[in-house]
Amino acid sequence: MRDLTNDILELIRRTSTDLPPDVEQALGAARQRETQGSAARGALDTILENVTLARRDSSPICQDTGTPIFIVRYPAGWSTRALRAQIREAIAQATKKAYLRPNAVDSLSGKNSGNNLGDDTFPTIHFEEVEGKTLTIDLLLKGGGSENVCAQYSLPHTGLGAGRDLEGVRRVVLDAVHQAQGQGCAPGVLGIAIGGDRGSSYMASKEALLRPLDDVNPDRALADLEARILRETNELGIGPMGFGGKTTVLGVKACGLHRLPASFFVSVSYMCWACRRRRMIADGDAVRYSDRSDP
Repeated sequence: MRDLTNDILELIRRTSTDLPPDVEQALGAARQRETQGSAARGALDTILENVTLARRDSSPICQDTGTPIFIVRYPAGWSTRALRAQIREAIAQATKKAYLRPNAVDSLSGKNSGNNLGDDTFPTIHFEEVEGKTLTIDLLLKGGGSENVCAQYSLPHTGLGAGRDLEGVRRVVLDAVHQAQGQGCAPGVLGIAIGGDRGSSYMASKEALLRPLDDVNPDRALADLEARILRETNELGIGPMGFGGKTTVLGVKACGLHRLPASFFVSVSYMCWACRRRRMIADGDAVRYSDRSDP
């Protein structure tokens, strides 16, 4: 198998420094909705100017370059050990080139590794073998501020009157956004997983953040839920950076997982406005990059 280190380095550069067009367009539309001269519109003006400068200078969109989360779908016969080594080397090079800020800190000693490499869990890498000959790598850079306001609920939730149904899901998601206020660097994007165990539910909620903002869930019930939550979260009045306004959430993406009868978890992964995601596709000797992670 070929060495993809430099190609993965380019994936990291694009993800960290160039906001996907659908997210930038959503921010622009949000700006138009806010009142001229308001704090909300001023915050979005600053955000959009920052996006332009980051793209021009190949500099990080945010000083918190986040936890790199790689989802690697590879053909049979490829070495996951070699792919992991190439990803880790690309991370180290990206840190040296300042596409990423050194973020990997040992939880016991507090020591920063200096190159964004920790143990085998930092960066986060998930592997899945797939049919065909194409390798696909999706990268999500998940900032710490937005990660801090993620939430997981176990239904039923008596305090919120949330039962084990989609109405219960709606109630807890609205609660999560209300609790976050502006601390997640709103306007954000919500990834929601319904079901699974605690671990698989959180992972699925993060993977949902890879979906483009303008796609439509193929499940009609989930599509309706996404649209309702988007509308109602934006009626909360939290607004950009918590300054108040009409746009608190840019998009809502939900998925359902099988679960044990005894458990009903709802996981909410909150992504800040800097929704940094990119896809790399390697097919033979050709490598290309995509702003979208459509199936």
